[in-house]
Amino acid sequence: MAHWFHRNPLKATAPVSFNFYGVAGSPAANKICNDLRTTRARLLEMFTDITCNPEIMKNATDAYFSLLQGFIMPLDGTTQENKMRFIQNFKWTDTLQGNTPSGLNDLEIIAIIFLLLYSAHVCLLHSVSETEAKDVHRSLKIAAGIFKNLKDVHIPRLITPAEKGRDLEPRVIDAYIIQCQAEAQEVTIARAIELKHNATIIAALAFETANFYQKADHTLNTLEPECSSKWRKYLQLKQLFYMAYAYCYHGQTLLASDKCGEAIRSLQEAEKCYSRAESLCKEYRQTKGPGTTAKPSEQLFFLKLGGLIKMTLEKCQRENGFIYFHKVPAEPPQLDMKASYGLAEPVPFELPPLSEQCTPEVYATFDLTKGAKNDKAKPKEEEVKPVKEPDLKPQKDTGCVLS
Repeated sequence: MAHWFHRNPLKATAPVSFNFYGVAGSPAANKICNDLRTTRARLLEMFTDITCNPEIMKNATDAYFSLLQGFIMPLDGTTQENKMRFIQNFKWTDTLQGNTPSGLNDLEIIAIIFLLLYSAHVCLLHSVSETEAKDVHRSLKIAAGIFKNLKDVHIPRLITPAEKGRDLEPRVIDAYIIQCQAEAQEVTIARAIELKHNATIIAALAFETANFYQKADHTLNTLEPECSSKWRKYLQLKQLFYMAYAYCYHGQTLLASDKCGEAIRSLQEAEKCYSRAESLCKEYRQTKGPGTTAKPSEQLFFLKLGGLIKMTLEKCQRENGFIYFHKVPAEPPQLDMKASYGLAEPVPFELPPLSEQCTPEVYATFDLTKGAKNDKAKPKEEEVKPVKEPDLKPQKDTGCVLS
């Protein structure tokens, strides 16, 4: 699946020491700072470890977030801002803006960015066994829920609004939510095809998935082309690919209902969509921009559809010449289908409970008046190095067989 899904670059960040030089005024406070440093570093390592499964990733994320909330949530019995929230500057890159980092003092935003990283990681599975396909399906729905949680809960609380084209601005967040849902439904469609479910169910699911991709593409149409063109080409080719699937399986439904002329027209439209998807695959590979270059047109799941459309159309034409003698309509059938099964809804996300280490008593021992008073005493700022992403080799057989 690594060469089926497009992925924007993983966000890069500088190491953070959490050494607050006198601010942490007790052994317990120092332990929280040390644990923040180690849990953050461990979590960062996991983002490029392809052997790391979603459960391990979640446990590592929870370990860091449970401590981080001690610097975000009010711990002094009031509703006032946590005094530690802005103590640390974090540097992060944005997925569409190259390697130039942004420096942020709002500590809450680090949690948001880690969520974005988590969402990117969970889709790095590269096998299509049934068990791992289930992991991919659930991980994509979790990712959609994380992005939705960011949009609804965390981003509105930020003091500095997100700049245009940055990861936290509405257009980018919405596109990630929709893409995660669409890709989760792709796994469902592959499973439905493998198990030979009713053609009507497959057509409806494919149509809904195509609409998701079209919606994500339209969400990005006002972004600067140099940072969004490649991503949009991917969304457009996937939209046409699943429209081809929808017309193909709808044609099978029409033939089963003895509407052979309409079936032929539906299959002809499937051919057109498939041909345009093939052309867009070439354009996508040639388009410069952020992110990995997927190779969907080289995968069996893509190639099999072309053969299926050809075979089904030829069958319909034979039957029409021998039995039905129906006129083929000039216009393709209107696809106004609603899927009743298999739609991917975002899994609701909540931050883990506050760590037991973060008590009001320990919080009181952090004293901002005793922090570093000159530049020499402040920790040295680390450089942001690009993330070296794993090279996932494509499988020889990447069809829709999941078991």
